[in-house]
Amino acid sequence: MASGLDVAEPSSAEQRGLLVDMQVNTCLLWGVAEADVFKALADATRRAILDELVEREPQTLFELCTRLAAKHGLSSTRQAVSQHLDVLERAGLVRSERRGRYKLHHLDTTPLREIQRRWPIRKDGQ
Repeated sequence: MASGLDVAEPSSAEQRGLLVDMQVNTCLLWGVAEADVFKALADATRRAILDELVEREPQTLFELCTRLAAKHGLSSTRQAVSQHLDVLERAGLVRSERRGRYKLHHLDTTPLREIQRRWPIRKDGQ
């Protein structure tokens, strides 16, 4: 191994397999945040939710369901929209707050800025 550390090569196939598993897990953990964002953005309903929050925020679950049905023709149940919001919250794209009996949802573009920082958009289009 050329890692710069004095680590002995694993002697058995099982030990080599464990080392590979640890390396894979490390790689996966480093990309968890980006993976969550990409997973959240992969679904058309979640993108529509984000579009609605860009247009007007904060919104309650009821307001989002109404706007999704009226503007996007999506007849998702409140439970389904709530599950989509959970995915968006885990990815950091939506944050929510309680006000009395209402739960208000806000857009948070911080994870998108992190992606753009990692892969900057060139001004010259190349």
